[in-house]
Amino acid sequence: MTEHPLIHLVDDDEAIRHSASFMLRAAGYRVQTYADGLAFLDSVDGAEPGCILLDVQMPKLDGLGVLAELNTRGIDMPVIVLTGHGDVSVAVQAMKAGAADFVEKPYEKAVLLEALNTAFGRVEERSTREQLEKDAHRRLATLTDREQDVLKGLVEGLTNKAIAERFSISPRTVEIHRAHVMQKLEVDSLSAALRLAFASGLGFD
Repeated sequence: MTEHPLIHLVDDDEAIRHSASFMLRAAGYRVQTYADGLAFLDSVDGAEPGCILLDVQMPKLDGLGVLAELNTRGIDMPVIVLTGHGDVSVAVQAMKAGAADFVEKPYEKAVLLEALNTAFGRVEERSTREQLEKDAHRRLATLTDREQDVLKGLVEGLTNKAIAERFSISPRTVEIHRAHVMQKLEVDSLSAALRLAFASGLGFD
């Protein structure tokens, strides 16, 4: 988890905003509070990415309405909804709408922090995957058409000889192309080349 990640706390109860902010800051988070869903939506488009703690029962616009609007705008921050005790149906609706998790009020500190830790962990995993995918696409874009053909053959598990037969070239030519593939992909093993290919989506057509 990154240092001092940001929490967007959306709750119409001032006492909860105050106590939750204190607890979260003591746990190492930065906190931005909003008095209701509309106030949050007014500023979220330009807001720093973080995790959203979203109360479900609010005047003007409830948590499910806020979730729907976030989805409409394509805002992709993890959302943890805060529901009333035993309000399972609302929690299920929120999860179906894309919420990462729900926590029942009154929540225990350990439960809330665990939910936040999990949500931020998923964000970092996704960010890492996206970066790997971008890097893989960048490297594969340097290959010639024939080099890409050879890599696709390797992804299928074909031998140099089988690749040569498929494209009516000599095994020696395949070896040369394969060496160029390794050099351009900046890898020193077949397994590393395959990981890049898979990260780019090659082999999942």
